[in-house]
Amino acid sequence: MNRLTKLFAAKPRDILNVYFTAGFPTLDSTVAVIRNLAEAGADLIEVGMPYSDPMADGETIQQSSMKALQNGMNLKLLFEQLTEARRHTQVPLVLMGYYNQVMQYGPERFVAAAAAAGVDGLILPDLPAYEYERDFREIAEAADLQVSFLITPQTPDERIRQIAESSTGFLYVVSSSSITGGSSEISDRQRAYFDRIAALDLPNPKLIGFGISDAATFRTACEYFNGAIIGSAFIRALGGQEDRVGEATQAFVKRILEPSYS
Repeated sequence: MNRLTKLFAAKPRDILNVYFTAGFPTLDSTVAVIRNLAEAGADLIEVGMPYSDPMADGETIQQSSMKALQNGMNLKLLFEQLTEARRHTQVPLVLMGYYNQVMQYGPERFVAAAAAAGVDGLILPDLPAYEYERDFREIAEAADLQVSFLITPQTPDERIRQIAESSTGFLYVVSSSSITGGSSEISDRQRAYFDRIAALDLPNPKLIGFGISDAATFRTACEYFNGAIIGSAFIRALGGQEDRVGEATQAFVKRILEPSYS
């Protein structure tokens, strides 16, 4: 059984998904970050594939991607690092990036390499659902890779239902219409949006992302769905910590899960 399926079955609430960019802050940070996130209590780890032309990423993640690329990160090396990381933890791993990267690598080759490295799911924000159904779903499902799609406050209800049908993993509930790394407070408008999604009674697990940055916003997001995704705030915490990646990672997760931690 896919590790994501096992996770949502065993822990339906308060799931902490932490995103980081592979190869940041150093080329060799990936395994250490994954190991320390898992040891500190992250339930799910989202590994960003560095890309030069992102569409949804805010300044913080864009800068981390550029740094990772400058460090020499590439997909071949990333798969090698994930293979090593998988020897140390069974926490679900999800790759997030852009479909152009998959196309350049070759969809079948990419999926095979990801599955062999122990990856459990994919998030490809620029992959249209219809193209996924036509060209990619069969490939992904054959390798037991779950694919998660994003919805936003502007997505109509009928479109949300269609996206939910295509999502074989969790539904990524984008909290606002901005890029990543935005406001760290959850507004009444966002709460109304979450209520609207809940009222649709979709069967998919749901994680809230964008703007989740601390213990307070994480707890609020968990009131609505299965959990939340934190990315930019963690990237900022890793900045300048090249020699303290493990300590910085552990401390960050503790601040989210143990608000009294200092």
